[in-house]
Amino acid sequence: MTAYALAHLKNPTANADIVDYIDRIQATMDPFGGRFLAHGPKVEVHEGEWPGTVVLLEFPDADAARAWYASPAYREILPLRLNHIDGDTILFDGVPPDYDARVTAAKMRERLGG
Repeated sequence: MTAYALAHLKNPTANADIVDYIDRIQATMDPFGGRFLAHGPKVEVHEGEWPGTVVLLEFPDADAARAWYASPAYREILPLRLNHIDGDTILFDGVPPDYDARVTAAKMRERLGG
């Protein structure tokens, strides 16, 4: 099942370290089948607050996402970002192609007894 890495970057600012990080990150993802789905777009907030921007990466599965994040190549460049940009990063599984939220709701309704 496809897995994702999502980073909420709260104060993205460009400097030499960040440019180096961006220049090198793709090479750390390639061995794990990773690719960018979003990379720092202007976000349109509809609920709550979202200071900053977002980065969304896609991997073939959760094992590949975890292996990328833990890889020596990525760990080597990670301080370039961490030293300059505050943020939160999460890894998570996607849903299968045939996912239907109504099935999930029916299962939840059943567990709730109604």
